[in-house]
Amino acid sequence: MPDERVNLRLGVSRVGSFGNIGSRSGFVREGIYEGSSLWTGDYYNEGVDPQVFDKLKEECGVFGVFGHPEASALSFYGLHALQHRGEESAGMCTTVDGSEFFTHKAMGLVKEVFDHDRIKYLQGSTAIGHVRYSTSGASRLENAQPLVFKFRVGNIAVATNGNIVNADEIRDELEQEGSIFQTTSDTEVLIHLISKARHVSLEEAVKNALRRIKGGFAFLIMVNDKLFVARDPNALRPLSMAKLGDAYVFSSETCAFETIGAEYVRDIEPGELLTLDQDGMRSERFAALERRAICSMEFIYFSRPDSDVDGINLHSARKRMGMQLAMESFVDADIVTGVPDSSISAAIGYAEQTVIPYELGMIKNRYTGRTFIQPSQELRERGVKMKLSAVRKVVEGKRVVMIDDSIVRGTTSLRIVNMLREAGAKEVHVRISSPPYMNPCFYGIDTPSRKELIASTKSVEEIRRIINADSLLLFVEGRAACCHRPYEGRVQPRHVPRLFR
Repeated sequence: MPDERVNLRLGVSRVGSFGNIGSRSGFVREGIYEGSSLWTGDYYNEGVDPQVFDKLKEECGVFGVFGHPEASALSFYGLHALQHRGEESAGMCTTVDGSEFFTHKAMGLVKEVFDHDRIKYLQGSTAIGHVRYSTSGASRLENAQPLVFKFRVGNIAVATNGNIVNADEIRDELEQEGSIFQTTSDTEVLIHLISKARHVSLEEAVKNALRRIKGGFAFLIMVNDKLFVARDPNALRPLSMAKLGDAYVFSSETCAFETIGAEYVRDIEPGELLTLDQDGMRSERFAALERRAICSMEFIYFSRPDSDVDGINLHSARKRMGMQLAMESFVDADIVTGVPDSSISAAIGYAEQTVIPYELGMIKNRYTGRTFIQPSQELRERGVKMKLSAVRKVVEGKRVVMIDDSIVRGTTSLRIVNMLREAGAKEVHVRISSPPYMNPCFYGIDTPSRKELIASTKSVEEIRRIINADSLLLFVEGRAACCHRPYEGRVQPRHVPRLFR
């Protein structure tokens, strides 16, 4: 394949290639250049400008199975259920008895990376799998997980969701001591810390390594015939356990358990380390209990609405957010509509509370094919229509309340408001079911710099004018109550994290 790399946004070096671009002297309808060719990248959405759609990105999702003869097939279905958490790459590592690891990973969606023959090759009763969106380390195959290495005591494979904030410091220290890194992923530092341990058991080596790192993380670690499962001391990143017969299953979201028919058991506790081997499962701590601080964006946007986070169903929580939003910001209107998919639950709650009809005012294009027309600059400016379209007969002549889950740069909000106006909406009132997003996250979410976050430099009225809305309100009061469940006598009450200030 020729290496004609073109960035869809800036026209500079980027992954992927096109066929003959052809003449650019004129335009045809919708602003597509004459002679434009079909995209021929190696995997779905290769090279697509990530800023076309103004949403935060999850880093990844992990899925693991221990003690089931069809571990790879179960992991395939589990990863497919977690696809929304990462679309850049997918991978899986399995083993029969720990003496040999079977691994396959590639760039692209789960359904593209794995087929029947690949699943058959991935033999064994233990498996860990991963879907990735990169926030640490470049988007390329060597950073795809699970990361798999051989070291002095055998084989090791690691899959993680999250971010190690002191990875650069540890990496510099390890390289000065002679370690050679194979990837730019922060996850690799954990492997080197484990492999360099001397005169301690494998369990102690894993615990000591986990104590060195700081950040928000959920780890699945295979070492020979053992599976280790760990969660950061603040439980920033979600990780749950289920059972399927005698087998144990682990996932970033509980929706994956439903997919394979596993029964949810519990969340992994903050600072907890599970060890699974032929002697069963053991639980211990690698860190003292700290304040629980599950990421707010799991409640607002990241996780699927049919998942439970920290024991709270997300559809119900988002619906309560919408109801509370309605009590804070009622506006007389004809219809309520939500931006698919994560805002629909809040829109239903808003409509139910205000008794304004909920309507399907926007449709999401769910086609995720491997080819598309290279858009011109004009079409890129209206690029949201590639993914969302307004239902003209629903919104035309109506006063519309548009519910969205968050506002980051404001670019997508502007496009959606204008799209609704172009479809004939008389008024567009925007309601955001989360507080102003004002500060970057350093714990595994791909966020822009603070100056790019519109709420950090603009007032609500300024944002309203920028996005061309008739009115705007961001959720401020009552969000904690929407994401809270009664204290159940555990070590400490639940806390909604303070990602928003």
